[in-house]
Amino acid sequence: MDQASSQSASFEQGLEHDLAALAADIRNRKESITVKDYSERELVKEAIRAFPSFERTPQASSGTAPVSTPPAPAPAVPAATASPLPEYAQSAPPEVKLEIEYLLDVALRHGIGKALTESEKSPYFVQDAFHDALAGRLYPELQKRGIVK
Repeated sequence: MDQASSQSASFEQGLEHDLAALAADIRNRKESITVKDYSERELVKEAIRAFPSFERTPQASSGTAPVSTPPAPAPAVPAATASPLPEYAQSAPPEVKLEIEYLLDVALRHGIGKALTESEKSPYFVQDAFHDALAGRLYPELQKRGIVK
């Protein structure tokens, strides 16, 4: 049991570290003039997209141009029994849905950075749906912490 509680503590510390890094980036983005028109959900998604660059080199600029994508629809119901996938991915082929769910699992179990690195092997649709799904999963926790409204 001691090893299990150690793994749980390690998991929680990793997730806490990721959430703290996301929170800091979201706060910085809120202060930026260029993102004033973004919804809070879009701010979370953009922070997730930028996660590998600010996580690996906190002082350096990401150096990547922002990707222009249409705003993602908000998940209809954030309940645990509802699908974690964004609405537009609900009709995707089963293997695509499984890939997105796998990436969500990696993010929650092994960290956002690892999941984002893994998602780079996927087609853009999967990456975008993964970003939306992860933003949807993390948004309620970020709300509880007062980071987003």
